[in-house]
Amino acid sequence: MRLLVIPLLLLAAGTVAACAPATTSIEVTTGTTVVDVRTPAEYEGGHLDGAVNLDVSAADFEAGLAELDPTADYLVYCRSGNRSARAVALMEQAGFTSVHDAGGLSDAATATGLAVVD
Repeated sequence: MRLLVIPLLLLAAGTVAACAPATTSIEVTTGTTVVDVRTPAEYEGGHLDGAVNLDVSAADFEAGLAELDPTADYLVYCRSGNRSARAVALMEQAGFTSVHDAGGLSDAATATGLAVVD
């Protein structure tokens, strides 16, 4: 029985390691608009330096999209990555051609090197 447990533990450890997200570097240029799609209260609690707030859960989200250039470069993030994925999908459906989902705030900060500011 002991001989069976060790290979199973090694297999489980390998599976967990394979599921861990890989942090990649994301270049933010002067032409990139960083969009925080959390609520205004979440944004005020800390956001990436230079980010604009466009709450994906707000009734006026699509109206806010209409004010943006669909051909510009966008980097989108939220708290955990769920809302940013939804926002990116909505932006792509609206014709935006260069939208990158950076996931959650901490992942976005790590990948971009941008500071989290209040």
